[in-house]
Amino acid sequence: MIAAAAVALAGGVSGCALLSTPDPVQLYRFGGASAFAGTGATSACPEVHVALRRVDFVEAARGDRVLAVTGAEAAYIKGARWVSPSEILFEEALRNAFLDGAACTVLSSGPIARDGLLLNVDVRRFEATYAAPGAVPDANIVVLLRLMQPGDRSIVAEDRISVSDSAGENRQSAIVAAFDRATAEVSRQIVVWTDQQASQAARGS
Repeated sequence: MIAAAAVALAGGVSGCALLSTPDPVQLYRFGGASAFAGTGATSACPEVHVALRRVDFVEAARGDRVLAVTGAEAAYIKGARWVSPSEILFEEALRNAFLDGAACTVLSSGPIARDGLLLNVDVRRFEATYAAPGAVPDANIVVLLRLMQPGDRSIVAEDRISVSDSAGENRQSAIVAAFDRATAEVSRQIVVWTDQQASQAARGS
Protein backbone atom coordinates (compact mmCIF):
# COMPACT_ATOMS: atom_id res chain seq x y z
CA MET A 1 0.00 0.00 0.00
CA ILE A 2 2.76 2.44 0.91
CA ALA A 3 4.77 1.55 -2.19
CA ALA A 4 1.73 2.02 -4.39
CA ALA A 5 1.01 5.40 -2.80
CA ALA A 6 4.60 6.47 -3.32
CA VAL A 7 4.44 5.54 -7.00
CA ALA A 8 1.17 7.43 -7.43
CA LEU A 9 2.60 10.51 -5.69
CA ALA A 10 5.74 10.40 -7.80
CA GLY A 11 3.63 10.14 -10.93
CA GLY A 12 1.52 13.10 -9.79
CA VAL A 13 4.55 15.28 -9.12
CA SER A 14 6.04 14.39 -12.48
CA GLY A 15 2.77 15.22 -14.22
CA CYS A 16 2.51 18.58 -12.43
CA ALA A 17 6.07 19.46 -13.41
CA LEU A 18 5.27 18.81 -17.05
CA LEU A 19 2.01 20.75 -16.93
CA SER A 20 3.63 23.74 -15.23
CA THR A 21 6.13 24.29 -18.04
CA PRO A 22 4.97 27.55 -19.63
CA ASP A 23 4.57 27.92 -23.37
CA PRO A 24 6.91 30.50 -24.92
CA VAL A 25 5.26 33.90 -25.19
CA GLN A 26 6.34 36.81 -27.37
CA LEU A 27 5.57 40.28 -26.00
CA TYR A 28 4.43 43.03 -28.37
CA ARG A 29 3.42 46.65 -28.12
CA PHE A 30 1.45 49.03 -30.32
CA GLY A 31 1.08 52.80 -30.34
CA GLY A 32 4.54 53.61 -31.65
CA ALA A 33 3.38 54.77 -35.07
CA SER A 34 2.91 58.54 -35.22
CA ALA A 35 -0.68 59.63 -35.72
CA PHE A 36 0.41 62.83 -37.46
CA ALA A 37 3.84 61.90 -38.87
CA GLY A 38 5.38 65.11 -37.56
CA THR A 39 2.95 67.43 -39.39
CA GLY A 40 1.81 69.15 -36.20
CA ALA A 41 -1.23 71.37 -35.80
CA THR A 42 -1.82 74.39 -38.03
CA SER A 43 -5.48 75.40 -37.64
CA ALA A 44 -6.31 78.61 -35.81
CA CYS A 45 -9.05 78.08 -33.22
CA PRO A 46 -9.86 78.93 -29.62
CA GLU A 47 -7.99 76.86 -27.05
CA VAL A 48 -10.23 74.46 -25.15
CA HIS A 49 -9.22 72.40 -22.13
CA VAL A 50 -10.51 68.85 -22.32
CA ALA A 51 -10.26 66.17 -19.64
CA LEU A 52 -9.83 62.68 -21.07
CA ARG A 53 -11.61 60.10 -18.98
CA ARG A 54 -9.98 56.71 -18.59
CA VAL A 55 -10.32 54.90 -21.91
CA ASP A 56 -12.84 52.07 -21.62
CA PHE A 57 -12.33 48.79 -23.50
CA VAL A 58 -14.79 46.06 -24.32
CA GLU A 59 -14.15 43.30 -21.79
CA ALA A 60 -12.98 40.64 -24.27
CA ALA A 61 -10.16 42.89 -25.53
CA ARG A 62 -8.94 44.15 -22.16
CA GLY A 63 -5.67 43.01 -20.68
CA ASP A 64 -2.59 41.65 -22.41
CA ARG A 65 -4.11 38.99 -24.68
CA VAL A 66 -4.56 39.55 -28.43
CA LEU A 67 -8.16 38.91 -29.43
CA ALA A 68 -8.92 37.22 -32.75
CA VAL A 69 -12.42 36.75 -34.23
CA THR A 70 -13.57 34.49 -37.07
CA GLY A 71 -17.28 34.84 -37.74
CA ALA A 72 -19.07 34.05 -34.47
CA GLU A 73 -15.98 32.42 -32.95
CA ALA A 74 -13.46 34.26 -30.77
CA ALA A 75 -10.10 33.18 -29.36
CA TYR A 76 -6.80 34.63 -28.21
CA ILE A 77 -3.71 34.35 -30.37
CA LYS A 78 -1.48 31.71 -28.82
CA GLY A 79 2.00 32.76 -27.78
CA ALA A 80 1.37 36.51 -28.18
CA ARG A 81 0.82 39.08 -25.43
CA TRP A 82 0.78 42.85 -25.24
CA VAL A 83 3.62 44.17 -23.09
CA SER A 84 1.02 46.14 -21.07
CA PRO A 85 -2.78 45.93 -20.98
CA SER A 86 -4.24 47.00 -24.33
CA GLU A 87 -6.32 49.78 -22.78
CA ILE A 88 -3.19 51.36 -21.26
CA LEU A 89 -1.22 51.20 -24.52
CA PHE A 90 -4.17 52.67 -26.42
CA GLU A 91 -4.58 55.57 -24.00
CA GLU A 92 -0.85 56.34 -24.14
CA ALA A 93 -1.00 56.43 -27.94
CA LEU A 94 -4.06 58.70 -27.86
CA ARG A 95 -2.49 61.14 -25.41
CA ASN A 96 0.63 61.32 -27.56
CA ALA A 97 -1.54 62.03 -30.60
CA PHE A 98 -3.13 65.00 -28.81
CA LEU A 99 0.33 66.32 -27.97
CA ASP A 100 1.52 65.94 -31.56
CA GLY A 101 -1.49 67.10 -33.52
CA ALA A 102 -4.17 68.93 -31.53
CA ALA A 103 -4.75 72.46 -32.80
CA CYS A 104 -7.42 73.55 -30.32
CA THR A 105 -7.55 70.91 -27.60
CA VAL A 106 -5.36 70.92 -24.50
CA LEU A 107 -5.70 67.79 -22.42
CA SER A 108 -6.10 68.72 -18.77
CA SER A 109 -3.86 66.91 -16.32
CA GLY A 110 -5.57 68.31 -13.23
CA PRO A 111 -9.09 69.42 -12.29
CA ILE A 112 -11.42 70.23 -15.16
CA ALA A 113 -11.48 73.93 -16.03
CA ARG A 114 -14.77 75.77 -15.57
CA ASP A 115 -15.11 76.24 -19.32
CA GLY A 116 -13.56 72.86 -20.15
CA LEU A 117 -15.08 69.71 -21.56
CA LEU A 118 -15.00 66.00 -20.80
CA LEU A 119 -14.04 63.42 -23.46
CA ASN A 120 -15.24 59.84 -23.13
CA VAL A 121 -13.57 57.22 -25.36
CA ASP A 122 -15.21 53.79 -25.44
CA VAL A 123 -13.38 51.15 -27.50
CA ARG A 124 -16.03 48.64 -28.58
CA ARG A 125 -13.86 46.51 -30.89
CA PHE A 126 -10.12 45.88 -30.78
CA GLU A 127 -9.53 42.61 -32.55
CA ALA A 128 -7.87 40.75 -35.39
CA THR A 129 -10.73 39.77 -37.70
CA TYR A 130 -10.44 36.72 -39.97
CA ALA A 131 -12.82 36.23 -42.90
CA ALA A 132 -12.05 32.49 -42.67
CA PRO A 133 -9.69 30.27 -40.65
CA GLY A 134 -6.10 30.84 -41.77
CA ALA A 135 -6.98 33.90 -43.87
CA VAL A 136 -5.08 37.19 -43.72
CA PRO A 137 -6.66 39.12 -40.82
CA ASP A 138 -7.53 42.79 -40.43
CA ALA A 139 -6.89 44.80 -37.28
CA ASN A 140 -10.32 46.23 -36.51
CA ILE A 141 -10.93 49.07 -34.08
CA VAL A 142 -14.31 50.64 -33.36
CA VAL A 143 -14.56 53.58 -30.97
CA LEU A 144 -17.54 55.49 -29.59
CA LEU A 145 -16.83 59.12 -28.71
CA ARG A 146 -18.74 61.45 -26.46
CA LEU A 147 -17.84 65.05 -25.62
CA MET A 148 -19.68 66.33 -22.55
CA GLN A 149 -20.10 69.28 -20.26
CA PRO A 150 -18.48 68.30 -16.95
CA GLY A 151 -21.17 69.82 -14.75
CA ASP A 152 -24.43 68.19 -15.82
CA ARG A 153 -22.80 65.67 -18.21
CA SER A 154 -24.92 67.00 -21.05
CA ILE A 155 -23.71 65.78 -24.45
CA VAL A 156 -21.98 68.34 -26.67
CA ALA A 157 -21.29 65.86 -29.49
CA GLU A 158 -20.97 62.14 -30.07
CA ASP A 159 -19.73 59.98 -32.92
CA ARG A 160 -18.47 56.56 -33.96
CA ILE A 161 -15.07 55.89 -35.58
CA SER A 162 -14.23 52.62 -37.31
CA VAL A 163 -10.83 51.71 -38.76
CA SER A 164 -9.70 48.47 -40.40
CA ASP A 165 -6.12 47.74 -41.51
CA SER A 166 -5.01 44.56 -43.27
CA ALA A 167 -2.10 42.67 -41.73
CA GLY A 168 -0.93 41.65 -45.21
CA GLU A 169 -0.07 38.16 -43.96
CA ASN A 170 -1.13 35.83 -41.18
CA ARG A 171 1.89 36.29 -38.89
CA GLN A 172 2.03 37.68 -35.36
CA SER A 173 4.44 40.50 -36.21
CA ALA A 174 2.32 41.53 -39.22
CA ILE A 175 -0.85 41.52 -37.11
CA VAL A 176 0.82 43.69 -34.46
CA ALA A 177 1.99 46.14 -37.14
CA ALA A 178 -1.60 46.37 -38.41
CA PHE A 179 -2.81 47.17 -34.88
CA ASP A 180 -0.11 49.85 -34.66
CA ARG A 181 -1.24 51.52 -37.90
CA ALA A 182 -4.93 51.22 -37.02
CA THR A 183 -4.36 52.73 -33.57
CA ALA A 184 -2.47 55.66 -35.12
CA GLU A 185 -5.31 56.32 -37.57
CA VAL A 186 -8.02 56.05 -34.92
CA SER A 187 -6.04 58.40 -32.66
CA ARG A 188 -5.65 60.90 -35.49
CA GLN A 189 -9.37 60.87 -36.20
CA ILE A 190 -10.22 61.28 -32.50
CA VAL A 191 -7.92 64.32 -32.22
CA VAL A 192 -9.33 65.95 -35.37
CA TRP A 193 -12.93 65.29 -34.28
CA THR A 194 -12.31 66.61 -30.75
CA ASP A 195 -10.64 69.75 -32.13
CA GLN A 196 -13.62 70.45 -34.38
CA GLN A 197 -16.30 69.80 -31.78
CA ALA A 198 -14.52 71.57 -28.91
CA SER A 199 -13.82 74.68 -31.00
CA GLN A 200 -17.43 74.83 -32.17
CA ALA A 201 -18.63 74.53 -28.57
CA ALA A 202 -16.21 77.32 -27.50
CA ARG A 203 -17.43 79.66 -30.25
CA GLY A 204 -21.04 78.95 -29.40
CA SER A 205 -20.66 79.55 -25.65
